[in-house]
Amino acid sequence: MSFPETQTLLSRVADAASAYADAARAAVRPRVSNNGKLDRAAIDREQHLVHGLAWVATYAETLREVSAWAEALAERSQFGEVEHLLAKLVAAEYSAQLAGGVPMTQVESIRPADFGVAPPPVVLTITQGEKLRLAELIRDGRGRATLENTGLDEDFELIRDQFRKFADAEVVPFAHEWHMRDELIPIEIVEHMGDLGVFGLTIPEEFGGAGLGKTAMCVVSEELSRGYIGVGSLGTRSEIAAELILTGGTPEQKAHWLPKIASAEILPTAVFTEPNTGSDLASLKTRAAKEGGDYVVIGNKTWITHAARADLMTLLVRTDPSSSDHRGLSMLLAPKPRGEGGTPFPAPGMSGGEIEVLGYRGMKEYEIAFDGFRVPAANLLGGEEGQGFKQLMATFESARIQTAARAVGVAQCALELGLSYALDRKQFGQPIFNFPRVANKLAMAAAEIMAARQIAYFAARRKDSGKRCDLEAGMAKLLAARVAWAVADNALQIHGGNGFALEYPISRVLCDARILNIFEGAGEIQAQVIGRRLLEEGAN
Repeated sequence: MSFPETQTLLSRVADAASAYADAARAAVRPRVSNNGKLDRAAIDREQHLVHGLAWVATYAETLREVSAWAEALAERSQFGEVEHLLAKLVAAEYSAQLAGGVPMTQVESIRPADFGVAPPPVVLTITQGEKLRLAELIRDGRGRATLENTGLDEDFELIRDQFRKFADAEVVPFAHEWHMRDELIPIEIVEHMGDLGVFGLTIPEEFGGAGLGKTAMCVVSEELSRGYIGVGSLGTRSEIAAELILTGGTPEQKAHWLPKIASAEILPTAVFTEPNTGSDLASLKTRAAKEGGDYVVIGNKTWITHAARADLMTLLVRTDPSSSDHRGLSMLLAPKPRGEGGTPFPAPGMSGGEIEVLGYRGMKEYEIAFDGFRVPAANLLGGEEGQGFKQLMATFESARIQTAARAVGVAQCALELGLSYALDRKQFGQPIFNFPRVANKLAMAAAEIMAARQIAYFAARRKDSGKRCDLEAGMAKLLAARVAWAVADNALQIHGGNGFALEYPISRVLCDARILNIFEGAGEIQAQVIGRRLLEEGAN
């Protein structure tokens, strides 16, 4: 099959997937509506269908972006053999899954019969010979074949090259030791990242940042996470804090805090989650009562990343004690001293301890208790109570785009580790790479990484252009998190028993990949949000 023929079929696959998603949405909507309006109880009751719709629509959007990527490369005469086979493999596999059953998890699939609609036609297939050829090309590029033509401009690729070199020199050789010793990423690495502009990447130049967009953030997060997810995630807290202040802060708060965040003079942490609330942030109970010139905070928080070392907490609290929903929440910019060793929280009115975790260890997780902790009243974000939930929601698009990029980086790391092991490991007189089921795993990993990368970049471009992108950001995060786990799992399988040994880095990468489907909205929550948004659009 020629490259132009494949491009034509990619478009047909994307069209068929979109038509199927539209049919599924039309079938689900009457089952979750009451008098023409969405019924929350019905949505919960039909959760399998609503979440299934989210997955089907995510596949359709991904296939559209893969087709658009191929078309753009072809116009620049860059749609070569690698790109052709990557696109063909992911389109063939995803279209087959749409027709036969999309895996939402290892034990849950959504099928056309569940919606009561006809399956989409499978108009593109790929041969075993083509898969093996793709694996050979991936081998020849040492796993970087997915990065040769990402579709980004040269400026972004120069940024990628800079941070890949940094990660290869200062992160990759030491990441596994940091993980095994369960220690914080050395402060020297944090300081160097500050010098490179990581923490001010998207902060406007007037506040000391680089003034770049979310696409640049994706590239940087991806490369740093390829080195080690802990390093790639260091910028996430700064990104969240900066966006909170940019979108919701007063002029004085912007002028004071943003330059300090951009220069890494201060390191922020996000303090939102509470025990027993999880994703239900609107029901949180931590209180902040006005007392003189301060807010006095009482309550408990958990799963707070990088909390001990942080200098500033973006702290979500309930300032209206009579409220029981999101309308009583406010955001405080709460300074704190850096903790050390056995005293992680030396501030008066604040205590806590570490939560031991499987992976994602370089910043550490904490639970925190507040009992009379004081925050200056001038540090109420925006200067108006009751805006906290709205302010936080404004950051979710960026946070989920960045999480998708981190997931792509973790997946790329796993692919490179799996490929390296497959080439070095000899069995029955030859590298195990030569066995088709090993090669197939690597080929599919590369194809899915390409697809996840394209939908993440699509969401970032929409954000950069000022368009609403909560749907696209959610889809990017939903897919990329699953891809990271699948690639890491299969790379460990390629390692065999050695993959289960702690000394091999793939064991760390598997643990790190697992968290991606939990934080920034668990996969089920993400699917719920996407499904509801799709059904709301269907009502228009």
